[in-house]
Amino acid sequence: MKNPVKTKIQYSDAILSLSIVFLLAVFCKLVEISLLIPFLLLFLGLLLFFFKKGSLKLFLNLGLLIALTLFASSAIQTYTNLCPLFLPVASIAMLTMLLYDDLQLVFIMAFVSSALFSLMLSGSRWLGLLGVTPLDVMLIFFIGGLAGAFAVRGARTRGTLFAAGLYVGVIQAVGMILIHHDFLLLLSPMFLKVFVLPLLVSGLVCAAVLAGLGVFEYLFGVITNFSLLELSDFNQPLLRRLILEAPGTYHHSLVVSNIAEAAADAIGSNALLTRVGAYYHDIGKLEKPDYFTENQIATGNKHDDLEPSMSRLVILNHVKEGIALAKQYRLNPIIASFIPEHHGTSLMHYFYQKALAAEKTDKGEVNEENYRYPGPKPQRKETAIVLLADSSEAATRSLDEMTPNRIEEVVRKVINNKFIDGQLDESNLTLKEIETIAVTFTRSLSATYHGRVKYPEIKNASDYRHQKSADDHSAEPPRAQEGDSHSS
Repeated sequence: MKNPVKTKIQYSDAILSLSIVFLLAVFCKLVEISLLIPFLLLFLGLLLFFFKKGSLKLFLNLGLLIALTLFASSAIQTYTNLCPLFLPVASIAMLTMLLYDDLQLVFIMAFVSSALFSLMLSGSRWLGLLGVTPLDVMLIFFIGGLAGAFAVRGARTRGTLFAAGLYVGVIQAVGMILIHHDFLLLLSPMFLKVFVLPLLVSGLVCAAVLAGLGVFEYLFGVITNFSLLELSDFNQPLLRRLILEAPGTYHHSLVVSNIAEAAADAIGSNALLTRVGAYYHDIGKLEKPDYFTENQIATGNKHDDLEPSMSRLVILNHVKEGIALAKQYRLNPIIASFIPEHHGTSLMHYFYQKALAAEKTDKGEVNEENYRYPGPKPQRKETAIVLLADSSEAATRSLDEMTPNRIEEVVRKVINNKFIDGQLDESNLTLKEIETIAVTFTRSLSATYHGRVKYPEIKNASDYRHQKSADDHSAEPPRAQEGDSHSS
C-alpha cells in the first residue's frame, strides 16, 4: 500500500513545477522570445526527477539560475546596444559546480543555459553582423561553461575563480576562431574587436558573478569550500569557546576531525566538509563540560554521584544545547546537522548497563528506548563517518595497551556494532566504503596513539656528566705502557 502523504507531496510538487513552467511561457510570449524555452525547462525537471532523483527544491534552485540568464539576456537585447556575447552564460555551469559539485548537473546546466541563450538570439540582428548561427553560439558557450566548471572544481581561493574566468574567456575566444575558416578575417582588427574581445570579457564577468557566491549559498541552503574554510578558522567564536572552556572536547574534536577527514578522502567523499563538521559536532558540551570524561582533568567523574536516569538527561541535553548554539551563532544547517546525526539513535551503553544493574535492587523496569539518542540517523556519508570516528576514537582512548592490533580490533568492533544497530542505514555507505573507513581509522589512530621508546631515567645534571664521562672512558682503547714498544 502506498504512503498517501508521499503521493500528495509528489502531486503538489508536480503542480507547482508545471505552474512555474506556465508562468515562464507567459513571460516568453510577452517579450516575444521562443516558446521552446519553457518546454526545455520542463524536460530539465523530468531529467532531474528520473535520473538524478532531484527534489522540487533542486529544480527551483536551478530554475532560478536559468531565469537570471533569461532576464539578463532579454534586458541587454531590449535596453542596450551591447553585443550579447558579453553575457556570462558560462557562470551558470560554474556556479552549479561550486554549489553542488556534481558533474552530471554541471553538464545538464551547461547545455541548457547555452541552448536557451542561443534560442533567445534566434532572429537577432547580432547573428547577421557576427556571421554566426545560433548553433555556433550554443557550442561556444557550452564548451566555455564546461571548461569553467572544471576550472573551479574544488576551488578554495578567490584567485582560482579569477583564473577560471580568464580561462573561460580564452576558451570561448578560441572556439570562435575555430568556427571561422577565413584566416584573413582572423587577422583583422574588426574580428578581434567584435568577436574575441566580448568573449574574453564574458569570461572575466563570469569571475565577477562568482564573487556573489555567498548569496546563492544562503538562498539554496548549501555550503561551499569557501564557507567551510572560513568556519575552520579557530578564531570563530564557537571554536574559540571550545578551546578555552572545554579543552578536552576541543582535543577530542581535533583527533576525530583528522581521522574522519582521512577516511572521507579515502572513499572520495567531501573531506573538507567532514573535517569542519567534526570541529563542531560536540559544541553542545560547552554548557556542562565537566560532565564529560575528556574535560574531567582535576575533578572526579560527576556521574558517580548521579542516578543513571539523571546522567542520561545530562548526556542527551548536550545534543539539544548544541543545536541551540548552532542556531544562536547562525551556523550553516549542513554543519549543524553533524550535531544530532553523529550520535544517530545510538544506545548510551554505559548508563543503560548502570541502570540495569540498579534495576535489580530497585526492582524497576528500564526501557532501552529511553537510553537512546533522539536521532536522526546520519543522512549523508560525511556525518556517518564522523559518527564512526567519534565512537572509534573514544573507544581507542580507553585502551590500556594501544598497539596496532588492539586498535584495529576495537575499531572493527565499534563499526560492526554501529552497522548491526542500523545507524548507517540512511547514509548510503557501501560495504566496500565501510571496509576502507575501518582500514583508514586503524592507520590514523595507530599513528596518533603510537608508542615511544622508554628512555633511561637521569636524576640530575651531575649524574649525566658522570655517566657521560664513564661512557667516554670505556669507549677509549687501552693505552700502551712505555716499555711495551721495546718488549719485542
